[in-house]
Order: sequence, then structure tokens, then C-alpha cells
Amino acid sequence: MATAVRGLLFAGWYAFNIYFNVYNKQVLKAFPHPLTCTTLQFMVGSCLAGLTWLLRLHPFPKLTAKGLKSIAPLAVVHTLGNVLTNLSLGAVAVSFTHTIKAMEPFFSVLLSAIFLGEAASPGVLLTLIPIVGGVALASAGEMSFSWLGFGAAMGSNLTFQSRNVLSKLVLKEKVYDSINTFSLITIMSALLLFPISFALEGFAILPSGLIASGGMTEAVADLVFKRALAAAFCFHAYQQVSYLILQRVSPVTHSIGNCVKRVVVIGASILVFRNPVTTQGLAGSAIALAGVFAYSQAKRADSKAAKAKAA
Repeated sequence: MATAVRGLLFAGWYAFNIYFNVYNKQVLKAFPHPLTCTTLQFMVGSCLAGLTWLLRLHPFPKLTAKGLKSIAPLAVVHTLGNVLTNLSLGAVAVSFTHTIKAMEPFFSVLLSAIFLGEAASPGVLLTLIPIVGGVALASAGEMSFSWLGFGAAMGSNLTFQSRNVLSKLVLKEKVYDSINTFSLITIMSALLLFPISFALEGFAILPSGLIASGGMTEAVADLVFKRALAAAFCFHAYQQVSYLILQRVSPVTHSIGNCVKRVVVIGASILVFRNPVTTQGLAGSAIALAGVFAYSQAKRADSKAAKAKAA
């Protein structure tokens, strides 16, 4: 039974992620305003978090000034990371953004060494070579390449891994559980980003705004807005499911699942958007993702060795 539940959760995680990337890319092509799209995603996520508490699907957190202050830095980097991801998704092919995001282990190792003093094992360090080399090869052969998309995806890697390091630094005392931490960070991110996106982009993603600013017909504006809402729902759903999976499996297993998820998303996006890919680009993506898988296996081996040593 437990295996079946985990299987359903993984399937949901992948499905929500695919739909998020597809709908989000379609919206960004029609409405190229990543700040507004990210804000809407945080706003819908905030409403879903509130509904979860209202329906008592998850206990409401005990809010304290100290607790909220501890997670505020996480909200800042979470906001920046998602803005940069959407900026990249709007600028280049979905498959290329996710290939670049395969560089996450590199930034994880680097930031953990700098800020946490955690030295990676030789096996882990070796796996970074195909990751970096594969991303470089894919970038050189990418037909949709732009420095904006590349830089934004790299920036999102840096900010998301910074968030993970910050989590270890500021959440040593577990003030909130993982679900409530994510929910509160989502609400903070919405409050933080809304005035910025409104000032810079006008938040014209409602159908009336799309018609007025983009010259869309009413039918097209309604479709774009509905897909923006669907993307926002899937955005929150896949991250919540990710946390549920993490409660049931080891971090290393979760990391391997994340690697497979990236392969699935890349494949699905190529099929949906029919974006041209070169042999060099495909080879680079395959090498980078193989490196990510090897990284997960190396981390698993290190974890087993540490447990054996402790015993």
C-alpha cells in the first residue's frame, strides 16, 4: 500500500510539473511578463494554502514574530529564484531551461562548502564534470540560446541552492513543519512581489487587461488567463507533492526522482512545442542528466558509508 501511495505521488509530481511548464510557457509567449506571472502563481498558492488550513487538511501554524523572521530570508530567495526561472522559460525553450537547471548539484556543492563547511567526497566531485561539461555542450548547440535565458536559469540555480543552504542555517530549530514553511514562504513571496510587479508591469493578466494591453480577442484573453491560473495551480501542487514525497522517502531517493522528473519534463516539452533540437544539444542534455543521476548515486553511497561508520 505504501509503495502504491509513493508511486501515485511521484506520478502526480511529474504530471503537475509537466503541465506547469507547458501552460506557463504558453502564457509567457502570449503575455511576456514574468513578474506578473510569478506573482499570480504565488497568489494562487497562497489561496490554496489558506484553503488547506481552512478545511483542516493541515494544522494551522502557530505564528510568532521570531518564527516569521526566521523564514523571511527564505521567502526573498524563493521569490527571486522563481522570477528568474520564469524569466528563463520566457526567453528560451523549456527543454533548455531544464538542461541548465541540471547544474543545481554544482551550486549545492559549492555553497555547502563555502557556508556550511561541508566538503564533498571525491566521488561526488567527479560527477560534477559531466554535469558542467554536458550543460556547456548543450548550450553551444542550443538553437534557442540567449544570454538572458541562460543567465536567468543559472541565477535560479544559485538562488534555489542558496535557499537550501539558508534552510539549514536558519531552521536548525524546526519552528514550522515543511508544509507550513512552504505555505508561509509562498504567502510572503506574494506580498513581497505584488507591489513590484504592479509597479513595473501593471498586473494586466486579467482578461480585461489582456484585451486592453495585448490586442487579444476576448476568447484568446480568456484562454490565456485560464492557462495562467492552471499553471499557478500546478506550480503550487507540484511543490506541495514534492514535500509529501520527501516525508516518505530519503533525500537521496527524492533527488533521483527529481533527476528523472527533469528528463520527463524535457521530453514532454520537446513533444508539445516541437522546438528544434540539435544532436549536440541532445547529447549535452543527456550527458548533464547522466551526471546528475551519478551525483545522486554518489550521494547515496556517501550516506550509506556514513551510516555504516556511525554504527
